[in-house]
Amino acid sequence: MEIILIFIILIFLFSVIIHEVSHGLMADYLGDSTAKLAGRLTLNPINHLDPIGSILVPLLLIISQAGIIFGWAKPVPINPYNLRDKVYGQAKVAFAGPLANIFIALFFGISLRFIPYLFSTQVAINLITIFSYIVWINLILAIFNLLPIPPLDGSHILFTFLPKRFDNIKAFLYQYQLFILIFFIFFLFPIIIPLVNGAFYLITGFSF
Repeated sequence: MEIILIFIILIFLFSVIIHEVSHGLMADYLGDSTAKLAGRLTLNPINHLDPIGSILVPLLLIISQAGIIFGWAKPVPINPYNLRDKVYGQAKVAFAGPLANIFIALFFGISLRFIPYLFSTQVAINLITIFSYIVWINLILAIFNLLPIPPLDGSHILFTFLPKRFDNIKAFLYQYQLFILIFFIFFLFPIIIPLVNGAFYLITGFSF
């Protein structure tokens, strides 16, 4: 159990880091080198760790068997005024993070289908366990971050396409973002689990 716990923490940590680095890489591609100059386009955990969000919160949730995995790395710095694409640039940067998690889930999820044919029974069992957690955690990160709640990535995508006449909704979400996010995490988070489980089944061919 202790080994699995360590693996889950490491998987979550590096999945969050890849998520954040992807934001920075997309911003750099679109002309904003802020994250690059800050030394954040690296997979070195030291450059991204938030002691509370990256370690303490996920660890407490796992130990308490809360049924959810939640946490964060230090957000990469982005200056939207440097982006060449002034219309859709922020949406592209925002979507890059969840998209990276989706790619990870697809890669390891599809790999799961071939493991039983390539390895001995015990090795296959261990790899299936690890790969399954990689897929499941990255699907949670992708789906959760696509929610249209500030400061999650989904809000930046929503606000890019939201007509001006709905600016009052945008202002409301920004004003009460902390309360809305906390309420969702503690009371509504389970509603995304069926989506995660469904996506997991589609990718891997079996239930988590």
